[in-house]
Amino acid sequence: MQPSRATHPAYIAAFTELVQRIAAPLSELPKRSLPIRMFVAGGAALHFYTGERISNDVDAVFSKRIVLPSDLEVAYRDPDGAARLLYFDRQYNDTLGLMHEDAYDDSIPLALKVLDASVLDVRLLAALDLAVSKISRFSSQDREDITALAKHGLIKSAALRHRAEQAMQNYVGNLDTLKGALNLACRIVEDAEQRKPR
Repeated sequence: MQPSRATHPAYIAAFTELVQRIAAPLSELPKRSLPIRMFVAGGAALHFYTGERISNDVDAVFSKRIVLPSDLEVAYRDPDGAARLLYFDRQYNDTLGLMHEDAYDDSIPLALKVLDASVLDVRLLAALDLAVSKISRFSSQDREDITALAKHGLIKSAALRHRAEQAMQNYVGNLDTLKGALNLACRIVEDAEQRKPR
């Protein structure tokens, strides 16, 4: 997919520069080891889908264990001309959040100029899986992100409930908090659906 028309060009350029730095040493690997897939979540994925909420960090995991370059920070200017820094979040961990077992298989390739997808295949979590991933923490920012996805017509309440309930089948422990957050998330999506002009 192409980035949303609302995605800021300077952000796309900074993100592309960051990804190129990750890809550069990978190009020296044997062809049989490639491509490495990079699965992008969080605010970066949200911005590519909607153009909303410019995130300072990139949350991502890879299809293989890789050694990341040290310089994964890129300076750029936001839409207001203010200096910004985009960095790769080395602390991001997808094991504690809610994630459907097929989320990475169902991810969407992101088309970026000057990046060879046969070396590093950059993919966004599908909008639905991105919303599901927001349910575990369910902070005010996560709620706003779910609202943005719904407002742009990228997720539906029934589909969100179904996907999240499927994901929960692979989790152990007390799921009451997750179920409560899911109910609220579905209400948020329903409200956004009702407000959307027909």
